[in-house]
Amino acid sequence: MNSLEFFKNTIGTEMNTALENIDEKAILAAAQLIWDAEANGNRIHITGIGKPAHIAGYMASLLSSTGTPTYFLHGTEAVHGSCGQLTAGDVVICISNSGETAELKATAIAIKNNGGKVIAVTGNPNSWLAQFADAHLTAAITNEGGPLNRAPRASILVETLVLQALSVVLQEKRAITPQEYVMRHPGGALGQLRDNEK
Repeated sequence: MNSLEFFKNTIGTEMNTALENIDEKAILAAAQLIWDAEANGNRIHITGIGKPAHIAGYMASLLSSTGTPTYFLHGTEAVHGSCGQLTAGDVVICISNSGETAELKATAIAIKNNGGKVIAVTGNPNSWLAQFADAHLTAAITNEGGPLNRAPRASILVETLVLQALSVVLQEKRAITPQEYVMRHPGGALGQLRDNEK
């Protein structure tokens, strides 16, 4: 089997397993933290270090466009002043495959010290971050799908998948209309109402 075949087989297996293992109870617990915060006038933020920071930026945009305004919190700048964007009662989603990244540990502690709550997304439910968090979403993999089994490939996809599942639950409760969606996303083809939506 060449490297491309290995990648395709591995990623297919990892994604199918991730879909089967999405924990509805955990998703609803995370969603409830977010709904409670919003009910109290608080805000939602999302952060990560390295590759998960890119996922955090994407998810902030997806959640915001589907009815849950979400702000990107820089994973390392948070402990150098950016925690100033938090108010007590805010919720921060923290993404880390290992759940042991030193920089994100410091950020998570700072979030709690500023009165925030943490939703962790990790590949290890027994990790420091998972245990420290107020809610945890598992995004576990067995192989990244590439040479050395180190560079984040499958883990990034599964973290995204789990957070997309959360976004669907949040959007369903919000029950935004096509007209409301277009107000949030006026550009491109997605910013146009379809004939059956007008």
